Amino acid sequence: MTDSQDTVKLQKALANNGVGSRREMERWIQDGRVSVNGKMATLGDRVAPADQIRVDGHLIARSVEKSTCRILMYNKPEGELCSRNDPEGRATVFERLPKIIADRWIAVGRLDINTSGLLLFTNDGELANRLMHPRHEIEREYAVRIFGEVTPQMLRLLQKGVELDDGIAKFTHIHVRPTDDESQNQWFNVTLSEGRNREVRRLWESQGVQVSRLMRVRYGNLELQKRLPQGAWIELDLVRVNQLRKMVQLPNETESGLTMQDDKLDHTRLSRMRRSVKKHKLNKAGQGRRNAAQARTKK
Repeated sequence: MTDSQDTVKLQKALANNGVGSRREMERWIQDGRVSVNGKMATLGDRVAPADQIRVDGHLIARSVEKSTCRILMYNKPEGELCSRNDPEGRATVFERLPKIIADRWIAVGRLDINTSGLLLFTNDGELANRLMHPRHEIEREYAVRIFGEVTPQMLRLLQKGVELDDGIAKFTHIHVRPTDDESQNQWFNVTLSEGRNREVRRLWESQGVQVSRLMRVRYGNLELQKRLPQGAWIELDLVRVNQLRKMVQLPNETESGLTMQDDKLDHTRLSRMRRSVKKHKLNKAGQGRRNAAQARTKK
């Protein structure tokens, strides 16, 4: 390996070729899953265009020309994992995404299994990395339902800052939504400028109340389309792709991967989406029953 001006960090090269996000690639390098020119890679290695990179022994085909940046908006249901596959056979967010030739979808951040709402996917590793990196302070907005009494003092503390296990955290904004006076649940809209693990839930739990429902409704300047069914996706047009790229100081794309206006959700398209989601759930449930039956026969 060389350290000339033509080289890039190994994790960036992998991300740019759609293998995964930079953070994910850093973990793979540390876990010993990546080699360069037959030698085990270490974090900090740089690679030139001619270097051969392998992941788990498989050679990575490195693109000479960068693919057109594509972004999907996905409405994640509760119960799906933000993983490519699950040893227990549970549903994952990647299962219903469209096939992408010579590329790979990368999730922009994660939502835990019990959180629903807006999840972005892109084939551009650099864009994914920048949208997730704390230095860009990209706002995430969540609708959250709280079980238990919430006092004005709690709200002040949550915006001032609360000490969690991994440091100080706070909401940058809290909006109290109207609610029934007799209800034990209350809805809020809260915003964060970072994406730590289970941060919204942990902040509320620090005040002795319980999150009974959590949904991400905005990422940066992109809001979840209200009509988009849970479990369905749309591809963003060039205007919205470039809005997100501008937020993290990346140059505009001039081409789009769309062959149609993918964000127009008319009645016919919504019906087709709902049928597709329902069919996938039924197939997944049937596969789960078959796997359970096979497991019982092996005992």
